Amino acid sequence: MHAAFRRALVLALQAVLATACAGGGARYQMLAQELARTELRPASLDDDPFRAAPALEREALVRAVLQRNPTLRSARAAWRAALARHPQQTALADPMLGMAIGPRSFGAAEVRDGWKVDVSQEIPFPGKLALRGEVALAEAEAMAGDFEAARLELALLASLLFDDYVLAARSIEVEEHHIRLLEELEQGAIARLESGEVALQDPVWAAAELAHRRHDRIRYATALRTIAQQMNLLLHRPPLAPIPPPPATIEIEAGDDAAADATDALVSTALAERPELRAAYARIGAGQAAVGAAALDYFPDFTVVAGWDAFWQERPLQPSIGIQLNVPLQRERRAAALDEAQARLEQAESEADAKADEVRFSVASAAERLREARHVLHLQETELVPAAREFSDAARIAYQSGTGSFETLIEAERGLRSAELEREAARADVSRRRAELDRALGRIPGTSRGATP
Repeated sequence: MHAAFRRALVLALQAVLATACAGGGARYQMLAQELARTELRPASLDDDPFRAAPALEREALVRAVLQRNPTLRSARAAWRAALARHPQQTALADPMLGMAIGPRSFGAAEVRDGWKVDVSQEIPFPGKLALRGEVALAEAEAMAGDFEAARLELALLASLLFDDYVLAARSIEVEEHHIRLLEELEQGAIARLESGEVALQDPVWAAAELAHRRHDRIRYATALRTIAQQMNLLLHRPPLAPIPPPPATIEIEAGDDAAADATDALVSTALAERPELRAAYARIGAGQAAVGAAALDYFPDFTVVAGWDAFWQERPLQPSIGIQLNVPLQRERRAAALDEAQARLEQAESEADAKADEVRFSVASAAERLREARHVLHLQETELVPAAREFSDAARIAYQSGTGSFETLIEAERGLRSAELEREAARADVSRRRAELDRALGRIPGTSRGATP
């Protein structure tokens, strides 16, 4: 016997035994209960999930997206459809009822009325139904993993949008603060011009810088509105539906140091928790069952027949029972089906290996980027912003005392503004990297302690 066929038969026996031990019905019920727990409430375009909220909260946004987004309803429907295949694949075919009559026998004097009726039931070779059910259950488990992965991805998008939303609002505040500073500098330069202390270029320079700052404020305001529209897209709401204002700042979670430094432990956690890997391993299980089913297709199916044949004039001969079976002569077709199933199994195994590699990389990369982001934020808050502020204060004092130039003052103000904007961006970046690490670990970004799906 060919080695590949022997391996396929072994897989068939293992799959049948595994299905019997695990209880296909129990697994089906467990998946059905899990599916019921993920019921999504239909969302109306007019619903306001943030009604009366004074400010937008990250977790409220994430949970609203996970409840309302149509993509999740689509993924859940695919899971439901896959699960619905299990009862279809494990059920016997409908019994067949056959009837026939001898028309010329009715009314004939020399014979009794001739008729017959039979009932037949096809019964697949032992193990075939179990393997078909195993394929269906494994595919449903894979769809469940795809659904959870879609939840993680949407939660990450919502959390990143929240960071962008707060960053845009904080950038507007920084711009407005520096616009007020420049307006003061412009008024001071005009006063000194009128007293003959400075040349015309100082107030002109201040006015030009003010124009740039006002343009940047408009640009950030546009970004703020665009981000709100993107949130509404995720929330299945009209683009211009109101979104609560952002909070004053982005809260940085404590404990990031410990979370980001134990990379090996994090990788182990991700390999156990990532729904994409669970889906990939479920597809391997489906492939193994499909190989086993293809191997069992070499064996015949049976049809049990029972009937009553009144064509027989002798009454003891009228009842009958029997059995039929197909003769699996089309071996080339079956060999091709087995080869296809084995190739798809190899494909599933390779995809699972690639997904595991991707998980390892994504965790290590996210942890590294989080460490870098924390370092940049610490540098901004403890060194760069204080230094820029000191330089700005010194330049203002020097200009007011007549020992410094207006050019130096403008450059100092511009440097302070840039440092403050970069500090806000660094805070947002730490939060983004935290969310990306949670996503890489298989945890829902933006929720308390990165809850698991």
